[in-house]
Amino acid sequence: MSGAQLQAGEEVAVLGGGCFWCLEAVFKELRGVRRVMSGYAGGHVADPSYKQVCGGRTGHAEVVQVTFRPDELSYADLLRVFFTIHDPTTRDRQGNDVGPQYRSIVLTTSDEQRQTAEAVKQELTAEEVWPAPIVSEIVPLQVFYPAEPEHHDYFARNPYAGYCQVVVAPKVRKFRKSFADRLKAGVSA
Repeated sequence: MSGAQLQAGEEVAVLGGGCFWCLEAVFKELRGVRRVMSGYAGGHVADPSYKQVCGGRTGHAEVVQVTFRPDELSYADLLRVFFTIHDPTTRDRQGNDVGPQYRSIVLTTSDEQRQTAEAVKQELTAEEVWPAPIVSEIVPLQVFYPAEPEHHDYFARNPYAGYCQVVVAPKVRKFRKSFADRLKAGVSA
């Protein structure tokens, strides 16, 4: 697996829920998260570029690699946030972003993660958190490819870009409001 080196007491989750800029911006503010890296996973092309992934033919999804401390944030709670900050009920799309690269996907690194992801998906479906069934894929992670440097910290570096104002900022606001008790110190709802 490429990306961040784990320190003692850390675990990695790889999640895709549409544009990786949105997920990165949200998870960077979640208490217990140490690092977030945008990238690509779930496809069949080695070391793909953003342009290739956006073309929709590499099989990859835009994902984030989230390094977190399970003693501060359980994998199940991380998934509960994930399943509520994007629409996991649509196949191959998030809003106006359409294509397999925008699919909702949980890429697991262990059988324990797979079991937890299935359980959380069933829990939220039973609770009818969404008006339609959750269709997120849950598959084993084969390899994570970090995105090009210009995609890292994109929202923080480009808060006034059109896409950030129209798509990313509203998701960050929704997250802050919905999970105010889980924000890192210094982040306000």
